[in-house]
Amino acid sequence: MKRIIAMILAVLMMATLFVGCGGDEATNDGGAAATGLEPEAGATLKVWAPDAALEVFKAQCDAFIAQYPDAGIKIEVVAQGEGDAATNLLNDPEAAADVFSFACDQLNRLNDAGVIMPVNTNLATDVTARNSAESISAATLNDLLLAFPETGDNGYYLVYDKSLVSDEDAKTLEGVFEACRKANKKFIVDAGNGFYSCMFPFTGGLKIEGLEGELGDVQKFNDYDEAEVVATLEAFAKLFHEYSDIFFATSPDKISAGLAEDPSTVAAGIDGSWNASTVSKILGENYGAAKLPTINVNGTDKQIVSMHGYKLIGVNAMSKFPNASQLLADYLSGEACQLERAEKISWGPSNTNAAASEIVTSNPAISAILEQAKNSVPQVNIASTFWDPMGNLGNNLFKEDAKYDTATLTDLLNKTIANIRDE
Repeated sequence: MKRIIAMILAVLMMATLFVGCGGDEATNDGGAAATGLEPEAGATLKVWAPDAALEVFKAQCDAFIAQYPDAGIKIEVVAQGEGDAATNLLNDPEAAADVFSFACDQLNRLNDAGVIMPVNTNLATDVTARNSAESISAATLNDLLLAFPETGDNGYYLVYDKSLVSDEDAKTLEGVFEACRKANKKFIVDAGNGFYSCMFPFTGGLKIEGLEGELGDVQKFNDYDEAEVVATLEAFAKLFHEYSDIFFATSPDKISAGLAEDPSTVAAGIDGSWNASTVSKILGENYGAAKLPTINVNGTDKQIVSMHGYKLIGVNAMSKFPNASQLLADYLSGEACQLERAEKISWGPSNTNAAASEIVTSNPAISAILEQAKNSVPQVNIASTFWDPMGNLGNNLFKEDAKYDTATLTDLLNKTIANIRDE
């Protein structure tokens, strides 16, 4: 009943919004061009942004306000991680942010609950034209653009201290682990988190291929080679146990924390773009960034395959100021704002012009993540049941008493797939 009410409210608000708009021909690049929209006078907006980007977003929201000096707009920017945005929005849509950042895999949940407002038709054409086709696809469901692409780099990469791990070491996971042991420093990856632990079966050839079922909420997988996936899981598990003295499964935030210690306790890890600016400042000239390494599986070096997605900016369907919210989301996702975030906090743009700029192409972290994206599975159309079972799979590869013989790992893989599919 709550979902039905939410969807009815969303439809009514969208109808009101479109009646108040001009024609569909106007386009907008981050607030720079005519849109046919005007913000509501006295709009008071709340924006959710992650901690690492809080100050940048505050400054960009101030710049947006300055574009409408007579409108009396006020904006509060609040810290809220993209990974929890959907959950918190669904808990209380009316009290949530008007404009919010979120990871693209949450789009289905937001849409099903009727709490995300589709991109205004006055803006959609230009938003589509200025962003990569992949990011637009990630922001679209049933041919309807539901959100504004914000980044093209929601993935992870290998970061390392070049005084301890050489560029040659960084090419293979075995080389990285050995260099960390030699330096008596940690290697960190959040191996019990489904966003990262999916690397282990993905490298073996398992892939997600959208959703199926009567409600479109059952995870679909490819026709994978079970023996190859199991062999790859075994290779990871053996390394984790062989190098248990330096391998630590914990939050990627611990990488920057460990590197900042004096003396440092970390030599390398798998981190995301959101921490790149902090890590690069800590390491300085010793900052190493590369695509993920290979792992040797039965004598063959296999490129580690990751998950790669996009961060999006959404507008709350319950917003009391839909025009102002749409214009703000459009502005924050525009070329100038994306380029500024790339320069200040190393976020990789989805905007094609910004992505081609020297600021982006010369950034080691963004370049590494975009290179790794060539060896990744898109973070779209993922069932909500995917994450916990996949995280449990990771836990069962590295925990101290874990068994990693072929029979045990085959059973683990099959149970993981069954739990994801809720079978």
